[in-house]
Amino acid sequence: MDFMDKYYLWLESQEVDSETKKELLSIKDNAKEIEDRFYKDLEFGTGGLRGKIGAGTNRMNKFTVAKATQGLAEYIKNNEEMRIKNGELDKNDENVILNEVKNLEILRHAQDDKCCVVAYDSRHKSAEFAKTAALVLAANGIKAYLFESLRPTPELSFAVRHLKADAGIVITASHNPSEYNGYKAYGADGGQLVPKDANKVIEKVNEVKDFSCVRTIDEGEAFDKGLINIIGKEIDDIYIEKVKTLSLREDINKKINIVYTPLHGTGNIPVRRVLKELGYENVHGVKEQELPDPDFSTVSYPNPEDPKAFKLAIELAEKVKGDIILGTDPDCDRVGVVVKDNKGEYIVLNGNQTGALLLDYILSNRQERNMLTLNGVLVKTIVTSELGKVIAKHYGVDTIDTLTGFKYIGEKIKEFENTKEFSFQFGYEESYGYLTGIFVREKDAVIASMLICEMAAYYKTKGLNLHQALMQLYERFGYYIEELFSLNLEGIEGKRKIDSIMNSFRKDYPKEIAGLKIAKVNDYLSSKSYVTGDGSLLSSTPINLPKENVLKFIFEDDSWYALRPSGTEPKLKVYLSANGKSYDIAYNKLKDIEKEVKGRVSRI
Repeated sequence: MDFMDKYYLWLESQEVDSETKKELLSIKDNAKEIEDRFYKDLEFGTGGLRGKIGAGTNRMNKFTVAKATQGLAEYIKNNEEMRIKNGELDKNDENVILNEVKNLEILRHAQDDKCCVVAYDSRHKSAEFAKTAALVLAANGIKAYLFESLRPTPELSFAVRHLKADAGIVITASHNPSEYNGYKAYGADGGQLVPKDANKVIEKVNEVKDFSCVRTIDEGEAFDKGLINIIGKEIDDIYIEKVKTLSLREDINKKINIVYTPLHGTGNIPVRRVLKELGYENVHGVKEQELPDPDFSTVSYPNPEDPKAFKLAIELAEKVKGDIILGTDPDCDRVGVVVKDNKGEYIVLNGNQTGALLLDYILSNRQERNMLTLNGVLVKTIVTSELGKVIAKHYGVDTIDTLTGFKYIGEKIKEFENTKEFSFQFGYEESYGYLTGIFVREKDAVIASMLICEMAAYYKTKGLNLHQALMQLYERFGYYIEELFSLNLEGIEGKRKIDSIMNSFRKDYPKEIAGLKIAKVNDYLSSKSYVTGDGSLLSSTPINLPKENVLKFIFEDDSWYALRPSGTEPKLKVYLSANGKSYDIAYNKLKDIEKEVKGRVSRI
C-alpha cells in the first residue's frame, strides 16, 4: 500500500472523525505533504514514538496513539501469558502489590491483574493522548493508572516499579520543538522498552490493519468498572522521599544562590520541592518559564543542550548573583548546568562535563563513607566521553558501554539486579541524562538537579565553583574535549541523505587526520570492531551490543569521532572527542578532526 492509498483509507474510514478528515482534505493538492504524512508509520526509536502533531500515519495523533496502545496492550497480555507459562507468576497468588503503602487510596490489584501507568507532559494534545491511551488499555481489560496532571518522565518510571505494573506510557516529545509530541513505552522494570521488546510491540501494532481493530470503551464505564484510576500526590510523596535518600552530604553551604528554570515543562514542582525540603533557602525560579506552556513561547527550542534556552535564566542570575543555574527539559529527564568561568561570565557546561563532575563527586563521597563496593560499575553510552571511564578506574569502579539511549543503561541495571555481578553506581549519557540509585530506571533530572546543587554547595565551602572544580578534574585525569554537530534532514529525502552519508563512511573514511591515524573502527550495524593498519582493515572482533546504525572511528591516542542517525529526530549526529595533556592540545586536535569530518560530510 503506497502513501496515497493510506491517505484515502483515512479519508474513507468511518473511524476517522470529521475534523481529522477536514485537515486531510486541506492538503489534497499537495502530494509532497501527503507523502510525508503517510510514506511510513511512526517507529519506536531511542525514545519511542515521536513525530509532528497532525493527521497521518507518520504523525502524532489520537489514532496513531490508539494504534500504538492497542499493540502495547496485546504485548502486555501476551507477556503476561509467557510469564505464567514460565512459572514466574502464580495465578493463585492474591497478594496485593501495594503492601508498602498502607493508606494509598487507589484500587489495589492482585498479581494476576494486568495494569499500566500513564503520564504526560505539558505539550499540545498530551492530556488528550494520555486519556486515549488509558481508554484503549481499559477496553483491553488492562487497568490504567493515569496521573491527574502533568508529571516528569522519571516519576512515571518510578510509579511503574512502585505499583508493580506491567508497563508504562508517557506522552512526551522530550526536548523537541513545540510542533512535536511523542509516546514512550516502558516495561515492568520501569525502563524504556529495548529493541527486543519494542519489536514485539511493533509486531502487534502492525497487526492492527485498520482503526476498527482498536478497542475502546466509554470513559464513564471505564471509571465505573475501576479500569481507569487517577493517581497523583500519593505517588509524588513517596517518589520525593526516595529522591532525598540519595543526598550525600549535610555539611555544605545550602545558602548558595540557585537559579532554576523548568523551560515551561514538568520539573518546576518536583525540583523546587526537593530543594526546599532539603533546606536550600535561595532558589530563584525564572517566572516567565515556570508555568506549563505547550508553545514554549520564551525559547525557540526547549532543550537545555541549547545555550540560548538559558537567556532569561542568565539575566536573572546576574541580578541575584546566582552561583549556579539549572534548566530541565519539558519532561524533566535532562538537566543543563550554567556556571561562572574564570572570567566571571556564565557558561553552559556540556553533558560530558556535568556527568564527569557528578561521577567524581558521587564516587569520592561514597568512598569517603566506605559505601563503594568492590563490584561497583559506571554505565555510559558509546558516544559519551572516555573521561568517565578514567575517573571510575581511579575509584576502583568498572565501566560498561551501551548503545545510545538511556533504555540500555536501565537494561543493565536490571541485569545487575538479577546477576549481582555489578553494583550500579552511576549512569550517564552526553545528552544531559544522569542517574544514580536504582528505584528509577530512566535518566532523572529531579535526582540530578538535587545532586548538582549539593555538589555546587560542597565546592563552595571549599572556595570553588563548578567550573574551577572541572578544571581541577582535567588537571587530575587529563583534558577531554567533546563537541557535537548535527545535520537536520527532514522527510524522505532527508532519510536518503543520511543513509548516503553513513554508507559512504562505511565504505571509505579518512585514514589519517592531522597526523592522527585511525587505529580501530567500530561498526555497530555489523556488530564488528575492526583493527586497522596502513589504511586497511585487518582483524575484527565481535561487538556484544544490539545492532544499530552507528560508526565510531578511534584514533591511536583514543581520540575519536562517531556518526549516528538520531532515533528521535530527523538528524544525523556527529560526535567528536579529543584528549591531551593540556586544553590547547586537546582543543586543536578536536578542531582538526571536526574540519575534516565536516568537509567530508558536505561533499557527499
